Amino acid sequence: MKTKLPIALSNRHLHLSKKDINTLFGEGYRLKPMKDLSQPGQFACEEKVDLVGPKDTIKGVRILGPARKETQVEISLKDGFTLGVKAPISDSGMLDGSPGVKLVGPAGEVDLEKGLIVAARHIHMSPDDAREFGVANKDIVKIRTFGERALVFENVLVRVNENYRLEMHIDIEEGNAAGLSNSEIVELIQ
Repeated sequence: MKTKLPIALSNRHLHLSKKDINTLFGEGYRLKPMKDLSQPGQFACEEKVDLVGPKDTIKGVRILGPARKETQVEISLKDGFTLGVKAPISDSGMLDGSPGVKLVGPAGEVDLEKGLIVAARHIHMSPDDAREFGVANKDIVKIRTFGERALVFENVLVRVNENYRLEMHIDIEEGNAAGLSNSEIVELIQ
């Protein structure tokens, strides 16, 4: 059975709905892809927006494309303190009960009612990967890291989709705590 996989560290970013793209950048605006991401069809955009909370502002937050059905803003726990908002640790797309935040772009502003989260750590796998690792969609597993600051991440969600490429995603704070860099190898220990 396979156990080793690559990891990627995710900094704060957001996914926008078409409606919010139009409000922030102007009617009919098309995001400009800057760099392809590891997951097929996903890309970092040239565009950035500011996040405005009750306490402070975080400027220049990168947009990831393509557009989604619903806007989602992913921050770290520290970013939540900076903004003055307590964002829940949540799976991507699970936005009910999450707080909102103000988004400021060059053409307008959006006051989100919900959508601000700290993304839960997770693994993207294809169905073939899941079979090789002996796991299934929505399983919760443990991941061991290596090196001077080795640790075990618990409560890691497995997400299986035929369009996914094998990779674990954690936020930048989790990566720094374990002394990790993008593309390092970790081990699924269940």
